[in-house]
Amino acid sequence: MRNFYRIGSALAAALFLFAAAGIATAQDFPNKTVRIIVPYPPGGSAEAQARLLAQKLSETWGQPVIVESKPGAGTTIGAAYVASSPPDGYTLYLAGTTSHLPSAILFRKSIKYDALKSFAGVSLVASSPFILAVNPSVLPANSVKEYIDLAKAKPNTITYASSGNGAGPHLAGVLLQMLTGIKLVHVPFKGSAPATVALLGGQVQSQMADVSVLPQLEGGKLRALAVTSATRSPLIPNLPTIAESGVPGYDVTYLSAILAPAGTPKAIVDQINAAINKALTSPDVRQRFNAQGFEPTGSTPEALDQLLASEMVKYEKVIKESGMKID
Repeated sequence: MRNFYRIGSALAAALFLFAAAGIATAQDFPNKTVRIIVPYPPGGSAEAQARLLAQKLSETWGQPVIVESKPGAGTTIGAAYVASSPPDGYTLYLAGTTSHLPSAILFRKSIKYDALKSFAGVSLVASSPFILAVNPSVLPANSVKEYIDLAKAKPNTITYASSGNGAGPHLAGVLLQMLTGIKLVHVPFKGSAPATVALLGGQVQSQMADVSVLPQLEGGKLRALAVTSATRSPLIPNLPTIAESGVPGYDVTYLSAILAPAGTPKAIVDQINAAINKALTSPDVRQRFNAQGFEPTGSTPEALDQLLASEMVKYEKVIKESGMKID
């Protein structure tokens, strides 16, 4: 019995020292460069969002915060890199829920991480819809109804570009087909920027685009038909939703979040969370996010973990019922 108490006392002391070490580490954090990994090529809206956040975090911490792009394989390359990084808060991941979760489902047999268990939620960052856009010179659609009618008249002929296999825009196109019965041709690219270039050049007829396409829409080079979110975006309120355009129940909303590798001490997660939420309340951050088409959307780590779990259930259902596969 005496040995039992000795073991228990030793274990309690070890746990106390471990917790104390975590607090001390958090107090010193950060004392070197912090990296935000973006799973898309340079030039897209995600990178712009990450760079603005990095600037604010650097100002708060007095340490460099840099953005690194690690694109490819439906965002799984960037996710795998972060999941295998040391859980010390110095490697963070800008994840889009509509890419991170579906990609983990679709690439499940080839990846070595779990979209939920391999990461610690830190904070939501922003929300925005995708935009169904067409090149009017190659596809004469002025509305979602006309787009659907054209697709029904000529199945498997209308092309739509996305930022990659398994990414949010790919999912948005699959859901549109599932709910309307149309058949489109998916053309994946390594990011939103090259997909938009192809649309502008007429190599594809339409795109499930992110908000980085807004300048081309405003310039009249491309035509927006609708947003993919359940409600209209306050930033482009005149653009209808796909749901209100004759496809009830349609909703694919992009939510970006900062994740850390699983096992990152909670004290460090909380410290990063506080810095992110402070940045998101800054008037200049709100103005610049809004200009890029994003609504700043902070959260607690716990709320983010709950959201990711519920979104995973939703996308599992969509992928299973639609028969969505990697092209």
